[in-house]
Amino acid sequence: MFVDEAKILVKAGDGGNGCMAFRREKFVPRGGPSGGDGGNGGDIYIESNPHDNTLLRYRYNREFRAERGRHGEGSKCHGRSGAETILAVPVGTIVFDADTGEQLFDFTEPGQRFLAARGGHGGRGNSHFAKPWHQAPREHEEGRPGEERHLRLELKLLADVGLVGFPNAGKSTLISRISAARPKIAAYPFTTLEPHLGVVSADPGAAPGAGRTFVVADVPGLIEGAHEGAGLGTRFLKHIERTRLIAHLVDTSDANDQDPVREFEIIEHELRAFSPALAEKPVIVVAAKLDATTNRDRLDELRAFAAKRGLEFHAVSSASGEGIPELVRAMADALDRIPKPAAAADASADPARESAAPSPENPPAPLRGSIDVARRT
Repeated sequence: MFVDEAKILVKAGDGGNGCMAFRREKFVPRGGPSGGDGGNGGDIYIESNPHDNTLLRYRYNREFRAERGRHGEGSKCHGRSGAETILAVPVGTIVFDADTGEQLFDFTEPGQRFLAARGGHGGRGNSHFAKPWHQAPREHEEGRPGEERHLRLELKLLADVGLVGFPNAGKSTLISRISAARPKIAAYPFTTLEPHLGVVSADPGAAPGAGRTFVVADVPGLIEGAHEGAGLGTRFLKHIERTRLIAHLVDTSDANDQDPVREFEIIEHELRAFSPALAEKPVIVVAAKLDATTNRDRLDELRAFAAKRGLEFHAVSSASGEGIPELVRAMADALDRIPKPAAAADASADPARESAAPSPENPPAPLRGSIDVARRT
């Protein structure tokens, strides 16, 4: 099951309370206060994992709580800090604040880590409050609560080329021909119900590791009115927002009686309605199912339309392989000319956020008093 959206609750661990204790030991007449500090609460991190490709694990498990810090003890024993919790997500996941809608972090590379919730600081024991004029303090601090946040995770697949077109235009057959991807292929529309990725080698004769490779994304087909919810809607178009090139497949076979230019304009309108930036991406027009095209009039019409618009045009047959090598090289050449986007997250989403140290805006925890000789709260 492909899951590309999830809402979760993260709660970092609370800090342990400081201890109020006094040292009473034989032959130590002036033991004094000996309350230890509480441990810090555990942090919650979100980390990108290249081995994950879906958010399925967060479909049912939606609450994640880190371990709290242990309380301080007598003899100035410091409480143990809580263990951190790491949540793995696929590369391409974007983290949003579910309450404000603010984008917090964008995972564009494996191994990136984002501090989703910081654990609370442990409280100080009464040994910190000893002064020459106050030698038996009974004050101690409670641990600070850990951060709690509602987050929305959204997965956008990372690919270089996106395949778009009407249902049954030959997108799945093409990606299975040029890569090792094996999506479901059948002779009826809406066969593809979830996106698929495939790695394409543009230079098969090159030495291992020396040839050009790129990633192609196949998304479910679009129909007229998709931006209003028709068909499968435009839900999966977000997965090609990161692509640098769009391959627009148009069925020109004899089995399709629709006007290919009209179909191209419909898909172009749906892309623009979803995202104006998506419609401005470079496009390669691909006339599919060349082996089943005996009447070339509509093929020539689409070719002339692409030339008028200044778009690169290729006619291919995924069944026979005609035109496939030229199309793959054209995709690789186009990607060489298109600069890669800067893969940098916003500075405000830096995992190394400032700690919640006491300040006028962030006052320290209130002091606690006690009449017991030794007590942990």
